[in-house]
Amino acid sequence: MSATATPGKLLVSPRDHTLIMIDFQSQMSFATKSIDAVLLRNNAALVAHAAAGFGVSTILTTVAEKTFSGPMFSEITDAFPGQKLLDRTSMNTWEDAAVIEEVNRIGKKRLVMCGLWTSVCIVGPTLSALDQGFEVYVIADACGDVSDEAHERAMDRMVQAGVRPMTSLQYMLELQRDWARTETYDMTTGIAKKFGGAYGLGIIYAKSMFGASEGH
Repeated sequence: MSATATPGKLLVSPRDHTLIMIDFQSQMSFATKSIDAVLLRNNAALVAHAAAGFGVSTILTTVAEKTFSGPMFSEITDAFPGQKLLDRTSMNTWEDAAVIEEVNRIGKKRLVMCGLWTSVCIVGPTLSALDQGFEVYVIADACGDVSDEAHERAMDRMVQAGVRPMTSLQYMLELQRDWARTETYDMTTGIAKKFGGAYGLGIIYAKSMFGASEGH
């Protein structure tokens, strides 16, 4: 056995998966207590803008948008101008025919999901997709629930079933993966500066004070 300078097959890349962002809506966020609302919106925005920038196949879906839950966060829809949102009545996204039609149209076996709430709107489709042979990742810090307990037990249940957890910043950096990829370098660091919290502040400082660049 010998090592090679190649990425592992379990790492995600821009072309190998579909991102499904589920129910990032006002009514759902009101009762979300496991994560601060500002942090949740920043993390969701980071994921959305990274996916849009890298050209990731993305499905945006809402539940009862007009009658109960309200619009999807503008931080997400701004990243995908003109993209249709698939509105549902089902709590389990995987039971909605229009969503499944889009999953099948895109045709990718690897799925990445995030949304509100973890224990219902994420557990439902992830376990359903796993049951049908899909490979599923969940961006844990771009999900939230009515309590820490609800979120953590939902994550435990999914991981035990085979879901692979990750975080929002990890997701973006895994798409970039090499700072020498100059075609997406400015985009990645720009998204980090805007939505990346303390990491983004560090980039702003390093570039402003020293003209630093990770790729050189």
